[in-house]
Amino acid sequence: MDVPLVMAGAGHSHLVAMRCWAEQGVRAPEGSVLISPGTHAWYSGMMPGLLAGRFHVEQCAIDLRPLADSVGLRMVYGDISAMNADRQKLVLSNKHTLAYQLLSINTGSEPPAPKNDGSVPLEPAKPFANFFQRWQLWRQEPPGEIVVLGGGPAAFELVLALQWKLPTTGFRLICAEELLSGQPVALQQAAAALMREREIECLPDTAISNIRDGQLWSGGKVVAHPDAVVLATGAAPLPWYACSALATDNRGFLRVNACLQSVNHPQVFISGDACSHNGSQRSGVYAVRQGPTLAHNVMAFLNDRPLRQYQPQTRTLALLATADGGALLSYGKHSISTTVMRPLLGFWKDRLDQGFIHRHERK
Repeated sequence: MDVPLVMAGAGHSHLVAMRCWAEQGVRAPEGSVLISPGTHAWYSGMMPGLLAGRFHVEQCAIDLRPLADSVGLRMVYGDISAMNADRQKLVLSNKHTLAYQLLSINTGSEPPAPKNDGSVPLEPAKPFANFFQRWQLWRQEPPGEIVVLGGGPAAFELVLALQWKLPTTGFRLICAEELLSGQPVALQQAAAALMREREIECLPDTAISNIRDGQLWSGGKVVAHPDAVVLATGAAPLPWYACSALATDNRGFLRVNACLQSVNHPQVFISGDACSHNGSQRSGVYAVRQGPTLAHNVMAFLNDRPLRQYQPQTRTLALLATADGGALLSYGKHSISTTVMRPLLGFWKDRLDQGFIHRHERK
């Protein structure tokens, strides 16, 4: 029997959509399910604070069952390993198969990795639950040197948080482009100065082509030989996207129209990092903004009502945690990074992050 609605993944867009339904008293059709790898949704915005010791685990994750129950979704635990959109079927990692009538995908992405002969452990920053387990082991036995690959906000926050609690470990941030590419110049300069102050080496414009014999290679030259490598290299599509029969862009992400529907399978909605939408970036702030539109359109599709178009914001707010309770700010072309303002910005970031958790909790 086909499931009337499958919500695949518990990313930001789905959390917001379920919260909207709960607030409006809307329930999914009987028999609908939410697929998630685990019982909780980890909020990535609080990950640096957790690693830096400023939050407890229970403060950074949302219990999915009460939220799903409140809107009539049954929990199904697992990852999607394959999909056939033409036949409207999903295959989970435990080989269980689900046939759906309407599907919403919010399964995210994975950080791209260089070729590796296995001589250096690679630790993807996502999924966070797995990375946090590795972090706990590092706290017990600190490595001699850790390299973080990536130059965006997530990589910057991550290396500061790791170094804050592992002061005896050497850290290096290796960026394929410049540090915080696309951010205001003043913010880039403040970030670089903070890295120097914390004695974290930064190698910009250094793309790692492969890892072999315990060494990181770039352009035929060895640039590091660490004990571990953390991947915070942005977003790459999950492997099953390519074989799903859903239309993809030239990078392999799932193409959607203005209503967040697959361009070739209208009974599939896609949001968050998984989707390729003109005007959107792969960032939590865009995924959160997609949530209300998704909430309306899923129920409108089920009830044969008009859909709404998603309008991405033209400017976004970014608050970058500095591990000590402070933060740097950028908004469009503007930034605030002075030492005197950082504690206030950090307080604001904490309030926003904790507010997101509280809005999605159901007792």
